[in-house]
Amino acid sequence: MAKTIFEKHAPGRKGYTLPDNDVSVSVSDCISENYLRKDNLKLPEVSELDVMRHFLELSHLNHCIEKGFYPLGSCTMKYNPKLHETLVRNCGLVNIHPWQPDITVQGALEIMYEAQHMLAEISGMKQVSLQPVAGAQGEFTGLKIMQHYHQMKNNHHKNTIIMPDSAHGTNPASATLVGYNSVQIKSNSEGMVDIEALKKAVDENVAGFMLTNPNTLGIFETQFDLISEIIHEVDGLMYLDGANLNALLGIVQPGKIGFDILHFNLHKTFSTPHGGGGPGSGPVGVVDKLVPYLPYPLANKRSADKHDDCIYYLDNSHLDTSIGKVHSFYGNFGVYARAYIYIKMLGSKGLKRVSENAIINANYLLAKLKDYYHVPYPKNCMHEFVASGKIQKEKHDIKTLDIAKRLLDKGIHAPTIYFPLIVSEALMIEPTETESLETLDNFIQAMIEIDQECNENPEVVKSAPHNTPVKRVDDVKAARELDVKYEW
Repeated sequence: MAKTIFEKHAPGRKGYTLPDNDVSVSVSDCISENYLRKDNLKLPEVSELDVMRHFLELSHLNHCIEKGFYPLGSCTMKYNPKLHETLVRNCGLVNIHPWQPDITVQGALEIMYEAQHMLAEISGMKQVSLQPVAGAQGEFTGLKIMQHYHQMKNNHHKNTIIMPDSAHGTNPASATLVGYNSVQIKSNSEGMVDIEALKKAVDENVAGFMLTNPNTLGIFETQFDLISEIIHEVDGLMYLDGANLNALLGIVQPGKIGFDILHFNLHKTFSTPHGGGGPGSGPVGVVDKLVPYLPYPLANKRSADKHDDCIYYLDNSHLDTSIGKVHSFYGNFGVYARAYIYIKMLGSKGLKRVSENAIINANYLLAKLKDYYHVPYPKNCMHEFVASGKIQKEKHDIKTLDIAKRLLDKGIHAPTIYFPLIVSEALMIEPTETESLETLDNFIQAMIEIDQECNENPEVVKSAPHNTPVKRVDDVKAARELDVKYEW
């Protein structure tokens, strides 16, 4: 394990040289004594070289997409082109301020305007707001729009959101946050919504249905038209959790097949940083009748006029009908600027290839691993699929957690485990479209080797990982007794 920066401390060492103080005014002349520290900070004394080596050592301990395969199901941990990072760091984008007059930020407003319209075209929606800064906040915003729609129609009795049991955990959480009750529908034997169970659950109190499509099993919900018909019959709205939209780009437009609201996860689908808690962006798209309720302002465009250079502007015209703001200013500009670049560079054909390649890669892994791991829903998947360590647990008492930890020894980040909850010992695998055949084959070989180890040397799997800086830990103890501070 690498030493901490405190352990590299040696009295008298420093990584800087300051000029002699030639100013007679002391700090206490400028700042009240009440605001000055009474004791010295206990900071490590280290050279500049030691500091650089310290942070380089730490970076080597982190697993990242540039270091190795990251098949984290439902999270789309794919490689994002570094060119996009370079472009978005242009001083004309990073040095502007949201309080500047519209005339001084026409380029930024043009990006916002075009991003709204490109996302609307991709999704088949009428209009998109860029304001939400996370997928979960996008859900919250979409459900607030749904709630506002019903309130404007005096449908105050509508207090229920229906969702399948394979839904993302944020779905019921968002519904509760908005004030709705959640009703869960069981999946059928094919991993899709049980239509008969849905019919029994629907009544006049239903405000809407939240569906992830493809769902968290990686299965495309082919009954969406029937579900939509059932929900719309009681004036409910169809909400698409767009977390898995990377399987639909250029293939399906949700707004054209019965969905009324959806959110995008730009930090998953459209080439922006993902992980470490952010930054994120969760724009919300809606059909025509819901546009007045979107958060304000929206970027808009005037007709070109030789007397007016302020073509792009922030439009607050729907102020009276809007649900209001859901974030300060206009959202995470840097994130949707990256998405704008990604979409512009790929174009419609490139976006379609993204989805096609993601689907091909996932089905390749499924076909190669189904003889070694239990696959509860073996039909062709979309961008991800769910395998299970059920066989290994029944034969050798080896859990999915053990398999995941053993993968770390092979330089591969573990997939999402134990989700979705409806699959016992779940391994949720998403290769994304950016991985090569050689990388996929290496992952397949690693998974097959682990299965062989389960049969021949189960203890090596149960005690994994062995090659990581931190070996096997007590997960329960780590969760209950957090130790996140270094004592010096």
